[in-house]
Amino acid sequence: MATPLRLHKAPTRVPSGAGRSLSWASGLRPGEIAIDAAAWLARFAARNIGLAATLAVLGALVGLQALALVRAPAGWLPATITIALAPDETITLGQRELAAPQTDRAHLSLRRDARDGWMLRNISPSKQVILLRDGTEQRMGSAALRAGQSFQIDGALFNVTSSEAGAVVFNRDGHVWRYDGAVLYRDGLAQSNCPDARVSGRALSLWNRAVPMMLTIARPLSFGGNLYCGNRLGLAQTTPGAAQLSRVNGRLELSPGNPDGDRASVLVHGDGVQLDLRRQEASLRGAGAMIVGHTRFQLAPAGDRLTLTPSRHVNLFNVPDLQLPAAVSWQWQQRSLWNSGHANALWFAIAVCLACVAVSAAGAVASNGLWLRRAASGAKLLGAATLLIAGVAALISQRAGMPPSAALSMLLGACALLLWLTFPGRLALLTATGVVLLAVGLLAQLELGLGAPQTSWLRYYQKSAAMLAIGAGLGGLLRVWARYQARRAAQLRQRAIEWMLATFAAVALAALAAQVLWGDETGVFDLQPVELAKLALTALTAHCLALRFGWHSETRHPADLGARWLRLIAPALLFISLLGLSLVQVDDFSPLILLLVWSAVMAFAYAVAARHQLLTAALIALTLGAVGAVVYLRLAGTDNLIRWGFYADRFLVWLNPAEHPHTGQQLLLGARAIGEGGWLGADHWLGLRALGQPAGGVVQIPAVQDDFAATFFINRHGLAGALLLWGVQAGFLTGIVLTALRAHQAGASARNFRQAWSGRFHYFALCGGGAFVLGHFLLSWGTNLAIFPIMGQPMSFLSAGGSHLLFFLCPLLAFSAISAQSLEGD
Repeated sequence: MATPLRLHKAPTRVPSGAGRSLSWASGLRPGEIAIDAAAWLARFAARNIGLAATLAVLGALVGLQALALVRAPAGWLPATITIALAPDETITLGQRELAAPQTDRAHLSLRRDARDGWMLRNISPSKQVILLRDGTEQRMGSAALRAGQSFQIDGALFNVTSSEAGAVVFNRDGHVWRYDGAVLYRDGLAQSNCPDARVSGRALSLWNRAVPMMLTIARPLSFGGNLYCGNRLGLAQTTPGAAQLSRVNGRLELSPGNPDGDRASVLVHGDGVQLDLRRQEASLRGAGAMIVGHTRFQLAPAGDRLTLTPSRHVNLFNVPDLQLPAAVSWQWQQRSLWNSGHANALWFAIAVCLACVAVSAAGAVASNGLWLRRAASGAKLLGAATLLIAGVAALISQRAGMPPSAALSMLLGACALLLWLTFPGRLALLTATGVVLLAVGLLAQLELGLGAPQTSWLRYYQKSAAMLAIGAGLGGLLRVWARYQARRAAQLRQRAIEWMLATFAAVALAALAAQVLWGDETGVFDLQPVELAKLALTALTAHCLALRFGWHSETRHPADLGARWLRLIAPALLFISLLGLSLVQVDDFSPLILLLVWSAVMAFAYAVAARHQLLTAALIALTLGAVGAVVYLRLAGTDNLIRWGFYADRFLVWLNPAEHPHTGQQLLLGARAIGEGGWLGADHWLGLRALGQPAGGVVQIPAVQDDFAATFFINRHGLAGALLLWGVQAGFLTGIVLTALRAHQAGASARNFRQAWSGRFHYFALCGGGAFVLGHFLLSWGTNLAIFPIMGQPMSFLSAGGSHLLFFLCPLLAFSAISAQSLEGD
């Protein structure tokens, strides 16, 4: 077996000469104690270079976060917005008056009626206003259709004959139309697909026609244009997309569309009343809140005054001074980065976690005292449980609109990283680089949150810190349990492991189905089930490949061989589900590339384990061919792909973004931001002078917190900082490879089936997890540096991907640490 990688080993006994440093209560003067302690720390660091270096880097990164908080300029925002109107007076409100960044300049109209009180009308051509009444939502500018009504789009009049069971039937010019929220039927027959429909759209259409209505995926019905196909109902001389009928909260609602051309009138007739949806007006009586853009306002009408309390997405101002209309007044408040309000109770959990870290560290270096080592073991368990509870509380507090302060989130993330380093086992390269990458990601997200001119950007940092605390707490409890099981020499039965993996796969498939039915490409219920499915696919594939190497030639019956193969192809169900989700739900080909990278790495790992030289050579040739294909496409163009219709718009933008400034905005803004960063960052000091300061125009890049997080990092810290980040990322992948090779060697030299399976399972699981991380690194850097067309995948550790952090990275780090720990005991 090759010599294992050891960055440090916590000594069980202090070498000669260090005993006096642990006996500070022996009558020494304070000055001597300080000198003695410094000498002992120097000797400890010399014996544990890896741990000392990791702690030094971690301390520097957390210190930079604290410095950014201290240097952040004061930000002001309206605590309340008061509007005073005389009877029958009207005022137009928009982004400036409401301090709502995602609204139009003229978004809504408020009128105080002498009889009905405050009346609201949405005048935005493209964005909605939602009123919240007793837990129900009323979308301004939309109406649910009922039997007996009629609706008119420009000059086209439709009569509604029935509206029940989630479907509406209407007729015009002798044709009967039926729409169920997913499929449009004309005279009882579903319309054929549109000529420009992609493969994903055609697959979705087939799915919606084949399954019961409750399993269909919602697709809006679009009115206008000259085509009768798919979910388009053509209307002569009417702009395509002039109106749409869609499923909203279980109801079918008609609303004006967002056409590229002239806007059409959308009228609803019923009960002797004609309603113009573009000019719909609603009373605020009984409404407790409204959502304009992405900003939520609590409503408090009182006579001639209406008080709005904004939350979530609110603009920040350098000074509490703004020229407003006479009828609008603000009560200013200063943004607080240190006080958490109701979340201040989490400071106690932080103190407990820090105390547990101190006790654990003391137990790790104690030369004697059994009670101290036992206390350290208990402190690890208590610290992990406290961290888990604190993370859940922080996440719930944020979801409730009372997020913890940035300072509290900083300490929560620091506690998670410090506690992770105190758990038993050698500090492997994988763990050290993983902790550093997590700290770098938190720093970048804090800089982005402090540099953006809105309150909402800090939520990415706060959510990541909470998710990290949850993941580290769960991973810590799992590591303590694994250590306890190893000491007892207790092992789970093979059948129990298989049932656990099968249950895990079933949960992942159910989560994917939930995203297809009720979510979109951004996830479902604010989560991304794809991350859980990737972890389940990796674990199940590792188990099946480990079993494959345990086969023997003495198969008694051909049926046994068939049953074995049936078990081994089980991961194909998860793989096909992920592939189908990427084709149907996600309008992007990046999941296909990610799965291709994973498949290639897993095949290469199998070839290495099986010593299959021909397969290894073929995979290397395919990889080189893929690299050559990217270079060829970049140099020779993509005429063939464009002719085939394979994401032609993305390739055109990639090749020449200047000719497509609208669709190429992301690429153009990203290139400009990278150019501003240069080698030393936009401030020419590797970002040190810009800590906590405004981020400038880089926040205007779409998805800069996710897909283009690397662009922000280069803009702030320069290409020199990016090179350092690449080095740490390479170290992380190298750590995975080294740990996986050790597991493979342990499995190959094992003397029984269980040990062999365990080693091979760890080997393939680590290779699969590392393959997905490698894929994320390649796709993200390739997108940000324009090596590839734009593909929406977050960069592991750096991007603000809460689900990716909680459901994939934290479990991978925990499994890697447990794998290294089990190999130490072999």
